[in-house]
Amino acid sequence: MTTLQRKAYDLGPMPLGLPMQTLDRRTVLAPWRTIFDIARRVEHWPAYLPHYRFVRFHERFDEIDGVPSRGIVEMSANRPFGPVGWPTWWKSEMVVDFQKPSIRFFHIGGVTKGMDVEWTFTPAGDATDVEILHVWAGPRIPVIGVFAATAVIGPVFVHGIASRTLEGLAAVAERESPTRHARGV
Repeated sequence: MTTLQRKAYDLGPMPLGLPMQTLDRRTVLAPWRTIFDIARRVEHWPAYLPHYRFVRFHERFDEIDGVPSRGIVEMSANRPFGPVGWPTWWKSEMVVDFQKPSIRFFHIGGVTKGMDVEWTFTPAGDATDVEILHVWAGPRIPVIGVFAATAVIGPVFVHGIASRTLEGLAAVAERESPTRHARGV
């Protein structure tokens, strides 16, 4: 089933092998559930992350603890270039999987329309290995679409925003971590 033939919220496995792939990873010194719960509450991201302008749900389904596990979410963040922030915007389908655990996004609006994103959370003792994988065939612009995705959009914008997002949410999780308090930190 191609991306265009799938049903809404049936994001399936990540479509690996596309021209643009960015991977951001970090070991977070907090249990998986702590960082997972912070990350899945996307509406709270602007309170934690100075580069996020806003996050809004347009549709909310299957709420767990008052937080949607499926929906349409619109996000905007600035990509800093020195003292200036370049505003970005996208709209995505979002699916939270408590079993894996993971958070999946499929961009349905914005320059990155068609991009797949997966956050994965792998327990590592008292810590959690978090990865954010973005994959995309690029914008549908003849001749320069793949180049734009692989040379500019992926490494400059996607990685620039994702790495800051992961770092910021990790800092929140590490401050709130019950294991941090147990260690007397």
